[in-house]
Amino acid sequence: MERYARLEMTSGSRNDRLTDIALALAVFAGSLGLLAAGGPQDGGGDIDVLSVLLTALASLPLVAWRRAPLSVFVATAVASAVLRGTAEPAGPPLGPTVALYLVALAGDGSRARTRLTLGVAGIMLVAHLAATGLAEDRFPGVETLFGVLTWGGAWLAGDRTRLRRERMIELEERALRAEREAERERLLAAAEERGRIARDLHDSAGHAMNVILVHAGMGRLQSEGDPESAREAFATIEEVARETVGEIDQMVRALREDSSRPGEVEPPPGLAALDSLVQRHKAAGLSVTTTISGERRPLPPGVDRGAYRILQEALTNAARHGDGSAAVELAFAPGALELTVANPIGPDRTARGGAHGLIGMRERAALLGGSLDVAARNGSFELHARLPFADARA
Repeated sequence: MERYARLEMTSGSRNDRLTDIALALAVFAGSLGLLAAGGPQDGGGDIDVLSVLLTALASLPLVAWRRAPLSVFVATAVASAVLRGTAEPAGPPLGPTVALYLVALAGDGSRARTRLTLGVAGIMLVAHLAATGLAEDRFPGVETLFGVLTWGGAWLAGDRTRLRRERMIELEERALRAEREAERERLLAAAEERGRIARDLHDSAGHAMNVILVHAGMGRLQSEGDPESAREAFATIEEVARETVGEIDQMVRALREDSSRPGEVEPPPGLAALDSLVQRHKAAGLSVTTTISGERRPLPPGVDRGAYRILQEALTNAARHGDGSAAVELAFAPGALELTVANPIGPDRTARGGAHGLIGMRERAALLGGSLDVAARNGSFELHARLPFADARA
């Protein structure tokens, strides 16, 4: 990569050098033409060696304008002024005019540099006019007006070109910055999405393992006394395992995709799947009652998925650490969704307030701008979550 960059820079430098040589030769040829066209009463005159040498000094230094533009202008202007005093070339001095345009083009726009350049240009213009006046023994009034317009136009043209070029460079840099910012935001969004998928994977796998564990125990105990119930328990295990394997496969496939291509994964279930979640726990032996209050409304996707995952984890904890029953309350408050899950604690069980499941639920609620509180009192464990709606937090 660095080799290609060096080759590109070398090629660019070579092209610039050839361009500068071609420009200097073109100005030299044009100046020779003006020199040949000048002379007594502009009818043409003889071209001597000194005039050709001065014409070369007034044009060929343009080859080095990129390294020292102001010095090149001074050199060409001095040679052109001497040429004006010894010969009478027609038209404007091409070399200094082009050099002044290039000085403005290569400037940095600072006031100090602008004042310096204009001062030097003014001195060189006065030198040209003085040489013309001495050579023709008259006051160069027309030449003064023509010189001011010509060099002033060259300066303005070079300065406008410089400003236009700087504006284009600034626009390109701004576009590159915007592209980098967009790429950075996309990578952050992809990382956040992968974190969400990892949390959903943990919740789904934990819930499935708990249901499978309960049903496996039921099937083992009822395999001889109640074969029908045992078959139902094993069928539930098969269904839960199949669903979980499919969900895990989908999530892992999204996590394995290249980070430059954001993986698409179907969203996890929301509260619309609450009934099937409750039925599954009832089939596992957990007595669940559900109460919904308030005016139901469409939920933002994040709140919908978050509420489902919190209820899933809460019922899993109730089945694992409770005494066989749980009460679920959903309240659609004006500004938030209120979730409450309460279950009695068995005589040989204790609340697991520091478990990873509770930590994950608190983090999920906090990411949605809400809160989650747990309390164990009077032999009952109660979990309460408040998830504000998106418009309520805006």
